[in-house]
Amino acid sequence: MISIIVPVLNEEKGIISLLEYLEQSASDSRQLEILIVDGGSTDRTPVLIEEYRISTNSFKAVTLLHSEKGRSKQMHHGAQHAQGSILYFLHADSYPPVKFDQLIIDAVNGNQKAGCFRMKFDNPNWWLFLMGWFTRFSWKVSRGGDQSQFICNKMYSKIGGYDTSLPIYEDYDLINKLYAINCYTVLPQVLTTSSRRYKDVGIFKLQWYYLNIYYRKWRGDSIQQLHQYYLKYCD
Repeated sequence: MISIIVPVLNEEKGIISLLEYLEQSASDSRQLEILIVDGGSTDRTPVLIEEYRISTNSFKAVTLLHSEKGRSKQMHHGAQHAQGSILYFLHADSYPPVKFDQLIIDAVNGNQKAGCFRMKFDNPNWWLFLMGWFTRFSWKVSRGGDQSQFICNKMYSKIGGYDTSLPIYEDYDLINKLYAINCYTVLPQVLTTSSRRYKDVGIFKLQWYYLNIYYRKWRGDSIQQLHQYYLKYCD
């Protein structure tokens, strides 16, 4: 079974669309459980999830969990409650390829214990297209949480999972652990993720802020300083 873990915070506009998509695009939705981990939403996100869960025609294997705010905390909390032998961490605005579940199972059966999909944005802008195109390569710099992450439950425990002390860079930390033991693969199928943050902030402005974060990390800024910069300019 695959446990899909989705951290959410005020996602009322899109969470039901994601749940419906996961049910419809899976090869066998009966072999899935979906753990929605809410970090303290102040909108109707939790209510909508509960309504969906108990509705007559909905996919039943949906569980709403609650944790402290922060993706690392939320995703780790979901992993601790997961029943599946495979964990699949998915952002609420990212849509995996059709039959994603079988693609992941095939990869794991082929001894690929962790990895992600290639990615594209839901925006035809040339810069966003280029950034998505680079996700086909195995370089660590091409990785990110928006691509989603699958990992065997045992492997997740072995490497210590998400570092819940990190308010930012949680996906990179997990990926670095996996790259260090040569346990990561990029599947050729493509996931589609939202460009909403680029639309809100501005494509090149947001990219400049991200580059500044990389630079500040390189020069030795603390994780708290990086987080404050992120909250000020990127969130």
